[in-house]
Amino acid sequence: MRAELRDGDEVFSVTLLDRPGATHAVLFAVGAGGDPERQHGPLLEALAARGGAVVAPHFSRLSPAPSADELATRARRLRLALDLVARPGLSVAGVGHSIGAMLLLALAGGRAWQREGSPLALGRDARLGRLALLAPAAGYFLAPGALADVNLPILLWTASGDVITPAAQARQALAGLGAGASLDARQLEGGGHFSFLHTLPPGVTDPQADRDGLLAELSAELCAFVGA
Repeated sequence: MRAELRDGDEVFSVTLLDRPGATHAVLFAVGAGGDPERQHGPLLEALAARGGAVVAPHFSRLSPAPSADELATRARRLRLALDLVARPGLSVAGVGHSIGAMLLLALAGGRAWQREGSPLALGRDARLGRLALLAPAAGYFLAPGALADVNLPILLWTASGDVITPAAQARQALAGLGAGASLDARQLEGGGHFSFLHTLPPGVTDPQADRDGLLAELSAELCAFVGA
């Protein structure tokens, strides 16, 4: 179902899958395209079917070089959306792709930096207990100590053919996680940045021969991780 939330004078939509008997909460952070239902609908349904109270904010498409204000708006709306499903007794996991994964790292305590060297004030949300990151935009966390305050379990998926958020960059950044963090890193050989989406952007093809099998495996991995 869709719900509408207020952010100051503006209203934004979220996909909300919150069924009776939920055992954990899941905050889903979509990438630059901004439409979690179109790009990840089957994954959201799978997370909910496995006991997750799932919320996924919708956003306008980001510019190629997003401004600090654009990123701060997304981070704030992720926190507002989490209010819908975070409640006593439920653990909270964040799942995100690309810039969405970057924002989850920031909300978990990461200090993000813009390319020109300016820090981003994105806030923190202590409710997040674990993160599943798909092709994260990890270049924001290459400064020394940028992820030293992130101390939680992380499942990382990268793709060997990703030229937008390179796998090597993610490995470099996440090598600086705090001492209390744990990292389970997986790599999709031959995959690209958009291999993790159920619906590809217009004009994009995926080098993966068995997309259905890949996405089924990915959904199972993510469901198991967030429900642990």
